[in-house]
Amino acid sequence: MEKFVINKNKNGEYLFDFINNEEEVILRSGAYTRKFMCIKGIESVKANSQEDLKFFRKKTPDNRRYFNLKAFNGRIIAMSTMFKDKLSCDNEIESFKTKALDAPIEDRSGNNKSGRKTRNIAIQAV
Repeated sequence: MEKFVINKNKNGEYLFDFINNEEEVILRSGAYTRKFMCIKGIESVKANSQEDLKFFRKKTPDNRRYFNLKAFNGRIIAMSTMFKDKLSCDNEIESFKTKALDAPIEDRSGNNKSGRKTRNIAIQAV
């Protein structure tokens, strides 16, 4: 199942990835200093993922493709991984639109009370 995963980087900052069934990263956020801001970032991705105009398709000098997802204020919320061509990128955007809205959030940023490193987070739709 596709899901958002919250992790911590080596600097102790939080970030999220949107991963597919094969645990491959499709989309990655920037760093957040607080976990609740990271969760807000996921909420923003979910809300903005339903508008095609929020996806900015890009091309690298070697013709690989990727996309940025921007918020209503024009700031980049997250950036995709690289795709070999335009069709692959466009297909992933369409897939992402249908899966992101209902994707669960898994927190892998640290230990919870059970000592396990993962837990699911539920957020309310606005």
